[in-house]
Order: sequence, then structure tokens, then C-alpha cells
Amino acid sequence: MKRYKDFIAECLPHVREIMPWDLAEALKTTTPPLLLDVREGNEFAAFHIAHSLHVPRGILETACEYGYEETVPSLVKAREQEIVVICRSGNRSVLAAYVMQLMGYQNVCSLKTGLRGWNDYEQPLYDQEDNPVDPDTVDSILNQALTREQLGKV
Repeated sequence: MKRYKDFIAECLPHVREIMPWDLAEALKTTTPPLLLDVREGNEFAAFHIAHSLHVPRGILETACEYGYEETVPSLVKAREQEIVVICRSGNRSVLAAYVMQLMGYQNVCSLKTGLRGWNDYEQPLYDQEDNPVDPDTVDSILNQALTREQLGKV
């Protein structure tokens, strides 16, 4: 039986990753990459990198193609644009970037360490109203303890 980490390990050799400090520099250029946040809606609302496009991982494939309710035209048109896929810790983004490559996206990478690393590197994050979110608040959200049930110890 394959587990979540197995899928990531299989995709990782095929996906380029970018470190938070390299992304911070890339965002200062005249042609910054498209930022694609694939976390769930409540995660995105709590905090995200400014100007990120939000497309939850669950609808990514249909968001990348015309003809679906979830189609995001700007994403469909971005097949040759530089795209950095973002998630909480850099795992879902690896899976998403891999799938996007299979769908013809030519310059897509994953933010290594995700928003955990971005916050650790003390880069700004914003809530759904575009207000800055305190890094300590982000840390407390990112470091919530798993329940016994989530750990499989019931």
C-alpha cells in the first residue's frame, strides 16, 4: 500500500523546488512568477502571500483547462509562464506541480518548505482582507498539535 509520503517521494525527483529566499528575490523582479496557492479555502483566508492565485488542490486539474465550472482562465493561459506552487509545508505543492507538468505547464516549481519556511524566513503574509498577519499568529496556526485521533491513537 502506498502512503502520502510515497507519492511525494515519487514526484519529487521530477519537480523543481525554490527556497523562500529565492522566491522573495524573484518577487522583486520586473516579471515576478505567478504564485499559485493550492491550500484549502480556510487556510488561504487565514494567511497567504500577497497576490497569490488561490486554486485548491482538489480542483486543480479542472481549473487548468477550459470547459469546466472551476476553470481559471488566467491559469489556463499561464502554461509557459513561471509559476510557483505554494502550500503549507511544500508537500501538496510538489504533487500539484507534478500534475501541472503532466498537463503541459513548462515552468512550474514548488515552494520548498511552503508557507512554514516563508514565515520562518520572516516574509510577509496577509489575511483575506489583505491585512498583515503577525508571524507569531501564523506560527501558532501552523503548529497546532494533532489530536489523538489524527495520530491514529484512539
